[in-house]
Amino acid sequence: MPRYKQAMKEAVMDPQDQMRAGDALRQELARGDVALSGVAPVLSHLLASPGQALVSEDVLARMRGMLGDLARQVIAAHAEFGEKDCHLGHGMQAELAARLAASGIVVSHCYAIAMESQLGERLEQGGSIDQVLTPLLQELIASPDESTAELAMATMSAQARFVQAQRRMDMPLGELPSELFLEVLALGRKVCAASEPGAYDRAEQVLRASYDESVSRLGLLTRLIGGLSGGIRAALDLEHAGLALFATALARTSRQARELAILSCHERQLVRLALALRSGGLKSEEIARQFVVIHRDLAVPQGIVDVAPEEAVALLKGAAAGRGS
Repeated sequence: MPRYKQAMKEAVMDPQDQMRAGDALRQELARGDVALSGVAPVLSHLLASPGQALVSEDVLARMRGMLGDLARQVIAAHAEFGEKDCHLGHGMQAELAARLAASGIVVSHCYAIAMESQLGERLEQGGSIDQVLTPLLQELIASPDESTAELAMATMSAQARFVQAQRRMDMPLGELPSELFLEVLALGRKVCAASEPGAYDRAEQVLRASYDESVSRLGLLTRLIGGLSGGIRAALDLEHAGLALFATALARTSRQARELAILSCHERQLVRLALALRSGGLKSEEIARQFVVIHRDLAVPQGIVDVAPEEAVALLKGAAAGRGS
């Protein structure tokens, strides 16, 4: 189809075609949501059952490392004010790691982070997409607007720390979203406060005082993307923006959680990815280009261009409401 005819087709969509396309995509999206709804409990089971291979061993190893590191930081803070017995500390750390592995929201976040890290490495090795200093980030660092340039520099540094931490399979407490930070502290209290509540009170006070979500990697990425305004389309080009900025922009334009934007890059979530890209106003050839980068041999689901960007947002919003019910 000539390019001008394709543009006209996308600009003027027949309402019946749009309805049929929406219905078909809604069904495919529902199938993807069924898979997503079972992720957290399955992962909690796998984390507690060594030797299972239903999920990539690399992903499980990354998650176990992150959960163990979170537990280590909490117990270390507690030890500063309370029990110094090394053997007891190891036991508390193991117990807290197990409680974290049983928390759906903590496991889901660690899974998304592990997937982001794994995908980032694959894109760097197979597509030469740098995980830290991307063309878009270089442009923002060189911005004449001083606040934008400073924010971009801080984001680059945070992303570099993230890559290094993931190579060690670590997860700094300060990098958690606020809801998860509070969840980790609450679970830490259940493990530590029974024997020494006063010591844990002081430890928690120190941890809370040092926490600032706005300067975390996710906080900085969100602020940087939020400041792009009309220029956010540039961040929906994965090769230009890099995975971290791409996922953050995808979450913003599709009005999804960033974790879902990352998980939409999985091969079983093709409809979610296509709808998220469409919600950002991307045309068929632009969506196809992102699919080539992420999935290479997998085609864009049919009917995507028959759905208007606002309808794509509504479909994703409807799926989120269905998961919450």
